[in-house]
Order: sequence, then C-alpha cells, then structure tokens
Amino acid sequence: MTDTTPYSVNVTHISPSTTESQLHEYFTFCGKIASIDFDEISSPKSATIYFEKAPAAKTALMLNGGTLNDAHLSVTSDAIESDEDEPQVPTPRASLDQTDKPRAAIAAEYLAKGYALSDQILQRAIELDKKQGISKRFLNYIHSIDSTLGQKAIGPDQTISGKVQSSVSDGISQAKAFNEQKGVTKKVGDYYVRALKTPLGLKVQEFYTTTTKHIHDIHEEARRLAGWNKSNVVEPPVDAEASTKAA
Repeated sequence: MTDTTPYSVNVTHISPSTTESQLHEYFTFCGKIASIDFDEISSPKSATIYFEKAPAAKTALMLNGGTLNDAHLSVTSDAIESDEDEPQVPTPRASLDQTDKPRAAIAAEYLAKGYALSDQILQRAIELDKKQGISKRFLNYIHSIDSTLGQKAIGPDQTISGKVQSSVSDGISQAKAFNEQKGVTKKVGDYYVRALKTPLGLKVQEFYTTTTKHIHDIHEEARRLAGWNKSNVVEPPVDAEASTKAA
C-alpha cells in the first residue's frame, strides 16, 4: 500500500491467533480507521494502521503495552509524536466522533469491552487529558444533554446538574418519556443521556468534563458502561455522531 497520510501507527508483537478483523475492532475505539496493512506471514505478526485523523493515531500510541489475545502489543509511530500538542481545528465539523472524546473515556470503553489495560496506560490517558484538555465540542455536547434533560424534567432554563439529583427524580420520568418519543433511546450515545439522568449523573458528568481523574475513576466508568452493555441488546457504538443529533 502507498499511503502518504501521517496518521499511522506500527503495531508489532501481535498474537499468532489475532486476525485483521480483531485488530480493526481493537483500534477502532481510537477513531475511524482508513486502512490496515496486516503482515500475517512474519512471526510475530505486525501491522500498520492508518487512521483518518491525527488524534486517533495519538490515542493509539497511548495503548502501547495493551493486551490483545494475551499478547502485549507494541504501538509506535515514526510519523507522529504522542506528546505533540493537539492542533486546533478552526473549521467546525457537523457532528462528534470518537476523537472528540477524552482519552480517559476511551480507556473506560476498552475496559468495559473486556480488554485489559494496565494502570500505566490508564495513567497515560489521564495525563494526556490534563495536557490537552477536554474537546470544546465534547464539552458542548455533554452540556447540551444536561440542558435538554433539565428543560424537559424541571423547566425552562434548567439543567440536571444544577439541581440535586434526588430532588428531580419525578421529573426525570418526563425526560424519559420525551426521549422515548423522539427515539433517543435507540440512538448512538444514548448511554450519555441515560447516565446523566441517574443519581450518579453529576459524577458521570464530572468524569467526562474535567481533567481531574484517578485510575479508579476510569474503572468505575468502565463498570457503568459494562452495565449499560448488558442491559441493552445493541451495545453503544464507538462513534458518537448520531447522539449529537439526538441531543
């Protein structure tokens, strides 16, 4: 393959049992993948993964040492630096995607899916969020959900986070009815809507909107995500695009 995109990472020490499909599924949590050059002949196997966006490749570098099929992957890149400052893209995009999420949130998704990430990787995710901050687009997205639910459950110009959760439990049913009527519960990212409506809503919102986190916070969020997965026939897709429209 002759691809000039700089948004690529090299993956080595791949387990002999790992397929290209499994590799794609593993790294798609980082962002949209353009293509994969998979070398199944070499021992151990290796691959070059091309992402559509630079932040996705940087997130993939965060996973260096991650485990897939009992093999500890080596993830490196000659084209991009993991500690490079994120470029500020002035052109607004129509919707959110995986690269807008905090790195700690992506790490929680990996754990919820059953992948093993070391505490070192989780700490790496936390440090990246501290350095880069939380995407303004993602912050606006979460705040829009907070505001939408608040208006439906409490009243005009109200937010869920602005009230004590226990005091609005009755009003939440109104928001639930609204969401079901609009089909929100079947949209991508419905997890965020449901999570913010729970008594733990403020804690969930803090996890996604602040850079002050600890490793146990990622594990707690992973458990919430895993619980969501078990209670729904369809798991929350990685891409948050459709949920933006829902919000």
